[in-house]
Amino acid sequence: MTGQMTVPGALTTDLYEVSMALAYLREDMTGEAVFSLFVRKLPPDRGFLVAAGLESALSYLEGLRVGASEAAAFAEALHRPVEDLEPMRGLEFTGEVRAVPEGRIVLAGEPLLEVTAPLPQAQLAETCLLNQLSHQTAVASKAARCVLAAGGRPVVDFSLRRTHGVEAGLRMARLGALVGFAGTSNVAASAAYGIPAVGTMAHSFVEAHEDEEAAFRAFARAHPGPVTFLVDTYDTEEGVRTAARVLRDLGYGPGCAVRLDSGDLGELAVRARRILDGAGLEEVRIVASGGLDEHGVDRLVRSGAPIDTYAVGTRVGVSADAPYLDSAYKLVAYEGRPVMKLSAAKVTAPGAKQVFRGPDFADVVALRDETPPPGAEPLLETVMSGGRRVAAPATLAAARERFEADLARLPEEARRVVDPVPPEPVASEALSRLTAEVRRRIAERVLGGRTAGG
Repeated sequence: MTGQMTVPGALTTDLYEVSMALAYLREDMTGEAVFSLFVRKLPPDRGFLVAAGLESALSYLEGLRVGASEAAAFAEALHRPVEDLEPMRGLEFTGEVRAVPEGRIVLAGEPLLEVTAPLPQAQLAETCLLNQLSHQTAVASKAARCVLAAGGRPVVDFSLRRTHGVEAGLRMARLGALVGFAGTSNVAASAAYGIPAVGTMAHSFVEAHEDEEAAFRAFARAHPGPVTFLVDTYDTEEGVRTAARVLRDLGYGPGCAVRLDSGDLGELAVRARRILDGAGLEEVRIVASGGLDEHGVDRLVRSGAPIDTYAVGTRVGVSADAPYLDSAYKLVAYEGRPVMKLSAAKVTAPGAKQVFRGPDFADVVALRDETPPPGAEPLLETVMSGGRRVAAPATLAAARERFEADLARLPEEARRVVDPVPPEPVASEALSRLTAEVRRRIAERVLGGRTAGG
């Protein structure tokens, strides 16, 4: 369908990934490596994250191949003869991926994805995997908080005009639908993903006519179904009165709405509701937009503002208050040898892992082959084997079901928009023992018996 996003290729990587992959190949370091992708800590004002970006990440891995043109581009970037890049020609992803399915709620320190593959392949994939999962998880988590703040009222996506690129706008619309948005203004996303398209009019439409009444009547003539009039081009209350008059004259009612886009939205909604009800238009809805995110929606809902639908755009589409995640993609094992990083504030845990979820999000980060605690379920599933998906791409509906099921189980304090308290996963005894053993090995063999930082 139109609007589908392009799949990045092998050139979508950082130069140092190419440098390392080439060095690995020249040194014949092609043994099995395990890389773990996780978020070190949650952004401020976040009680949880929503795993997202897996489907586009898997599409990237399935198409990851270094051909003649990619090798030539790498050689130019490295200022090397193309012959020097010959070891990389033909490289493609043949590994396994275990991941948390899209839509599931995750916490800091829990792997979203683990790659097991020959070292050069797994290394070359780092940049794009981080890009796909970090951005989409950040945006999905912000959007999910808008749904929570709205308290059951519809939320729609108006973000396309200010997202960081057209593809980011497509992703925002898809992620909004994943966490429960009712629609999007993005026509391409509507066509690509079957999301209901929603929209009203711009102030320019009103300004292009002699007055608001002429604009509203012209719009209604062009769109004989339910209409939404933008009422704040000049004077909001007068705009609502004009909209009410036109709607009554035309016999329009159910499904119609007025949109408030500026000013004190709560107070204006109260006045608009009074005018509409006084005109016998109790069924006409009020839509609010204009710089809203979960914080603005939460304040309006708590104030009792009679707003029926919330349209969120810029702040959500770019995750304005937390535009990035402190994510990492780290080597945790090579040729069966557990490894870890000891840098200050960036210590990693060794070994391939699994996350076991118990009641009330009592999560345990464990080694991959551990037996789950009683009543717990594993979060990471095998989604790719031999470089190919093990199942058809997950649907938006399935991802949304997973999100809704996890959200229903999430502790109330983590769901709060203001001052949330996230659950904190713990390490299993076996993982803690392995971490201590690997730390001792590093101290003995690398640091000459000294502890890290000593």
